[in-house]
Amino acid sequence: MLELRLVQGSLLKKVLESIKDLVNDANFDCSSTGFSLQAMDSSHVALVSLLLRSEGFEHYRCDRNLSMGMNLGNMSKMLRCAGNDDIITIKADDGGDTVTFMFESPTQDKIADFEMKLMDIDSEHLGIPDAEYHSIVRMPSNEFSRICKDLSSIGDTVVISVTKEGVKFSTAGDIGTANIVLRQNTSVDKPEDAIVIEMNEPVSLSFALRYMNSFTKATPLSDTVTISLSSELPVVVEYKVAEMGYIRYYLAPKIEEEEDTKP
Repeated sequence: MLELRLVQGSLLKKVLESIKDLVNDANFDCSSTGFSLQAMDSSHVALVSLLLRSEGFEHYRCDRNLSMGMNLGNMSKMLRCAGNDDIITIKADDGGDTVTFMFESPTQDKIADFEMKLMDIDSEHLGIPDAEYHSIVRMPSNEFSRICKDLSSIGDTVVISVTKEGVKFSTAGDIGTANIVLRQNTSVDKPEDAIVIEMNEPVSLSFALRYMNSFTKATPLSDTVTISLSSELPVVVEYKVAEMGYIRYYLAPKIEEEEDTKP
C-alpha cells in the first residue's frame, strides 16, 4: 500500500510542468526514503533525476518498494484539476494497475479524486556517479532562464565558459553573436540574488539551447539554480524542490566538429 499526502500540492504540479515536455512516460519509484524518478528524454540526449524525500510529505506510507509507470502528459492533466492551494494525496495498492490522486481544498469543503491507469514501462536505472566538478555556478534561476531565452533568439548553441573573471554565456547565429558575462556577486540583500562561482579549473563547453530552455521550466520551483560543469562530464542543472528534494537535469556537451587539417 502506498499513500503520500503533500500539503503543498502546488509543488507536485510545478514538478510535472518542469519534466512533462522532456519525458513522455516514466516510472515513479517509491521506497521508504522517498518518491523518485529517473528518465531519459525521447532522444536519449538528456536525463532527468527527481527526488522528493519522505520527510517532506505530511503523511508518507510505502509498505514495500513500488514502481509506477505513468504517462506524464496524462498525469499533468489530472494535476491541473487541483487548485494551487489544494492538498494532494497519491494512493496505490501493491500490485494494482491504477493510481488515485485525491485533491482536498484547504477548508476541506471540496474533495475530488481522479484514478489513472498505470503503464508497464521498461526502464533501466542508470547509476549516476558522484563526481568532482571543475566549476560550479549558483545563480538566480530567473536570470538563467532569461539568458537561455535571449540567446536562443540568436543561435541554437550556448557556450558556457567559467574563468576567474566570471561565467560567460555565448552564442552565434546567422544574424550575429551574443555574449553575456556574470561576475561573482555575494553582497546582496537576499541570498537568492547572489551569483556564486566556485572554480577549480576553467571550463568552456557547448550545449543545445533547446534543452537548456526545457530545463528552465523548473524555474518556478526554486529561486536559485546550480550549474555544475566539468570538461569530460555532462552538465548538471539542479533546482531544489522546497526543502524536500531536487530536480537535476543532465546534458552531454556538444562536440564541436574539428576541421580537417590534413594537407
